[in-house]
Amino acid sequence: MGAEIDISEDDSVAVFSARRVRSRLRADGGKPVAAFRETLAWGRERLVGLFHEGTPADSLVHARAHLVDEVLREAWTLFLPQTDGGLALIAVGGYGRGELLPHSDIDLLVLYDEAALEGAKSRLENFFAFLWDIGLDVGSAVRSVTQCAELAASDVSVITNLTEARPLIGDLSLFTALNVAMRPEAMWPVDAFFRAKVAEQQARHAKYDDSAYKLEPNVKESPGGLRDIHTVAWVAKRHFGASSLTELRERGFLTKTECDELFAGQDFLWRVRFALHMITGRHEDRLLFDHQNKIATLFGYEDQDRNRAVEQFMQLYYRTIKSLSCLNDMLLQLFDEAILGRGQNLEPKPLNARFQLRGNYIEARADDVFQKAPWALLEVFALMQQHPKIEGISTATLRLIRRDRRLIETTRGDVHTREMFIGMFQHGDGLTRALRRMNRYGVLGRYLPVFGQIIGHMQYDLFHTLTVDEHTLRLVRNLRRLRMERFRHELPFFSDVMHRVARPDLLFVAGLFHDLGKGSGGDHSEVGAKEAEKFCLDHGLSHTDADLVSWLVRNHLLMSLTAQRQDISNPDIVTAFAQKVGDRARLDYLLALTVSDIRATNPALWNSWRESLLRELYHSTKRAFDRGLDNPYTLAERVAEQRRAAYALPAARHIDGALTDRIWGRFDADYFLRHTPVELVWHLDAIAQSSEADLPLVLVKTLDGRGTTVFVYMRDRDHLFGLSTGVLAKLGLSILDARINTSADGYALDSFVVVESDGSPIENAHRFDEIGAALRKVLADPSISVVDVNRRRPTRLRHFNTPTTVSISQDTLRNRTMLELVCADQPGLLSLVGRVFHKRGILLDAAKIATIGERAEDVFYITDRSHQPITSDKAVDELREVLTRTLSNGESTPK
Repeated sequence: MGAEIDISEDDSVAVFSARRVRSRLRADGGKPVAAFRETLAWGRERLVGLFHEGTPADSLVHARAHLVDEVLREAWTLFLPQTDGGLALIAVGGYGRGELLPHSDIDLLVLYDEAALEGAKSRLENFFAFLWDIGLDVGSAVRSVTQCAELAASDVSVITNLTEARPLIGDLSLFTALNVAMRPEAMWPVDAFFRAKVAEQQARHAKYDDSAYKLEPNVKESPGGLRDIHTVAWVAKRHFGASSLTELRERGFLTKTECDELFAGQDFLWRVRFALHMITGRHEDRLLFDHQNKIATLFGYEDQDRNRAVEQFMQLYYRTIKSLSCLNDMLLQLFDEAILGRGQNLEPKPLNARFQLRGNYIEARADDVFQKAPWALLEVFALMQQHPKIEGISTATLRLIRRDRRLIETTRGDVHTREMFIGMFQHGDGLTRALRRMNRYGVLGRYLPVFGQIIGHMQYDLFHTLTVDEHTLRLVRNLRRLRMERFRHELPFFSDVMHRVARPDLLFVAGLFHDLGKGSGGDHSEVGAKEAEKFCLDHGLSHTDADLVSWLVRNHLLMSLTAQRQDISNPDIVTAFAQKVGDRARLDYLLALTVSDIRATNPALWNSWRESLLRELYHSTKRAFDRGLDNPYTLAERVAEQRRAAYALPAARHIDGALTDRIWGRFDADYFLRHTPVELVWHLDAIAQSSEADLPLVLVKTLDGRGTTVFVYMRDRDHLFGLSTGVLAKLGLSILDARINTSADGYALDSFVVVESDGSPIENAHRFDEIGAALRKVLADPSISVVDVNRRRPTRLRHFNTPTTVSISQDTLRNRTMLELVCADQPGLLSLVGRVFHKRGILLDAAKIATIGERAEDVFYITDRSHQPITSDKAVDELREVLTRTLSNGESTPK
C-alpha cells in the first residue's frame, strides 16, 4: 500500500484511523464524489474541534496528512487498480513529511515507466479531475525516474522536495529506484547540498531584512520560522539519513533540552499556522494584523493593564522564533563542523585562561568555565568585540552558554562584571554586534532584567515596525554608523554632529535605555530615565555622566515632537526648546539620538522632510544659544534675516528691487518665517511674472531636499484649504506639511509638502504636471465647492481602532487657537477637516501634519473670520463635537 503515518500515539486523533476513514469513503459506492467530499468535510470539522480541545499541533498535522493519504489511496484504486504495475503515487514536499495543515499544498508525484504510462494516461487524467471535483487542491507532476533525477541534479529545490518523498500507493519499485538515483554518491554530495541549503536560507532571511521581528511576520518563511527547522531536517536527512529530528538527539547532535525546545517551538508555530488556515479558510502563513487579534483570542489571551492580548501573544511568538533562530545557528554550525570539517585539524590558540581560538571561532578551554567564573558569560562577547576577526562562537561553547546563561544573574553586583560591561560601550567598535549576540543567545536580558522585559515586546500599531528589543539594538547600530567614517555618506551632516559628541559611550548607553521603560508601564521615558541613572551609577560612571544619560532618555522624544508638531518658524518656540535643552553640547547629543531613533522605528518615517525639520530646528536652536537665551530673536529680526538671505541668492538678482518690495510688502511676518530663502525667491519670481489672468498660480517642485512642495497663489476663496487637500488626496498623495498664509490684500499663499501614498518621493516630471493641472482646474472653477475623495481606506488601517480626540487651547503669543487632532488616518482627512472649518466660519492659519502609522496626529492653528482666537466655550465645544462625530463616522458632508 505505501508508507503509513502513525497516529496511534494520541487517542484524540484515533478517529482518523484507516479503517474508519475508508468506511466513510465507501459509504455510498454509487456516488463516490459525494462520499469523498463528505469525508473531507467531516475531517476538517473534526480537526477544528480537536484544535479547540487543545490537541497538540503535531498530532493535528499528521492526522490531516493521514486523512488525505486514505482519500488519495481510495481515489487511486477507483481509477488505477493496484494490479497495474509501472505507476506509483508519491507524496512530496511538506506532505511527504506527513505534515498537512487544513489548507496546505498537497504536492504529488506520479512515477512511471514508459510501458505503463501510455495505457494509463486517460485514467490518470480522470484521477486528477476527480481530486479536483472532491475539493482537493493538489499540485502534481508526472515523471519517470530518469526525468526526476535529471531535474534534481540541477536544482536544489527539486532534490529537497524529493528527499522528503513518501510512497502512497502503486509500484514501490519505482520509488526504490528513485532513491537509488538520488543518493549523494550520484548527485548533490552532502557538502554541496549543505552549502546550497545554507545559501538558500541566507537569501530567504535577506528577503525579510534578516529580521523576524517585524509587524506581520511570515510563520513559515521569516527568520526563526518553520522553514529554518526544515533546513536543519533536510541537511540531517541528506547527511545522516535521519528520518526525524529525534534521530539527531540519538546521534548526539541534540541534547534532550535542545530537542524539547525545538519540538516545543515547532509545535507552537504549527498551532499558529493551523489557526491561520482555520480562520482565513485558505493557505495563509502571514501573521497579518487582522489575524493577530483573532489568534490571540483563540489562544486564550486577555487584555491587561500593561499589555493587550495581542501584544502578549506576539511577545510569545517573537520569543519562540528567537529561541529557534539560536538553535538553527547552533545546529548549522555543528553540521559545518561535521560535514565540511571546519576547525577539526586546527590547533587552538589561547586568548586567556578561559578562552582560546580555533580558526576564527572562539571556544571555552573547559566545560565548567562559566560555572567557575559566571562573569565569563560577558567576557566571551567582550573578547569578540576586541578581536573583530573572530567570526563566531564554537558550537560546544554555544551549548555551554545556553546551559549556564542563568548564572550571569549572580554577577550583576560584581564590580569586575560591571566594569567589563560598561567597557564594551567605551570601546565602541563592534558594540552593536556584541549586543546582538548577547541578546540572541539569551545573556543580555538576564544581565539587564529591564531589557529582558522588553524582549519580543511589540506595540500593536503601524508606527513601531519592530519589537522593542530589535528597535533598541537598531538604534544603537544607527548611532555607531553615524560615528563610522565608512557610513558618513549616508547622513554627512548628522555624522559631523556625532563626531562633535565628546562621550559617544554615554550616547550608546542612552540609546540602549531609551525605550526600556516600555516593559514596566507608566511613562516609559520617565521609567527609563530612572533605570538609566541607576545603571550608570552602578557601573561606575560619575553623577554628571549619569545625569546626562538620564536626561537624554527622559527627553528622547523632545526634539522630534517639537520639530513635527510645533511651529518651529516661531522664535518663541525655538527659545522654549533651547531652554529645555540647556546648551550646545546637549543639543548635539539629542540630535544624534533623535535621528537614530526615527530611523530605527520605521523605515518609512525617515524622509527628506523630517530631515529638513530636524536640521532647521537644530540650526535655529544653535543660533539661539549663540545669541544668548536671555536675548531671544524678535519676529522682526527673524523676518529681516530671512529677507536678507533671500536677496543674497543669485536667483533674486534679476528681479527688480522695487517690484520685490511691492510684492513682499503685502505679506505678513509669518510668510517669511515659514519659508526658506530659496522658497521665497521661487515664489517671488513666479508672482512677479504672473498677471491676474494667470491665476491660480500653482508651482510644483522639489527644493532643498525638503520633499516636493506644492505652492498655490490666488485670490483667496471659500474652502481653499479643503479643495486643495481634496485634490491632492484624490491624486493619491500624502501631505506632510501645510503652511497657510493670506496677504493684506486678500491673496492666498498656501504651501503643501507632499509625497506619494507609500511615502516615496515624487520624482517624475509628468507627475509634477499632473498635480499642477489638477489643482488649477478645480481652484479656477468657482462652482466647485467640494472635492469628493473616494479612495478606499487601506486594508491595513482597518484593523486598528483609533478613537478621535480633539484638544483645543489658546496660543496667546500669536493671538490664535491651537487645535490638536488625533484620529484614524484616512484618505482625504485634511479635506474633511477643511470642510468642517469652512462650515463653522473658521480660518486656518497653519497646520502641522503628522501621520504616525495608522494614526493622524495633526495640529491646526485657527481663528474666526475676524482673525481672532476662538474663545467662546460654546463655539469650542461645538467644534470639538462636530469634528469628533464627522471623523469617527466617516461622514462625507460635515454638519
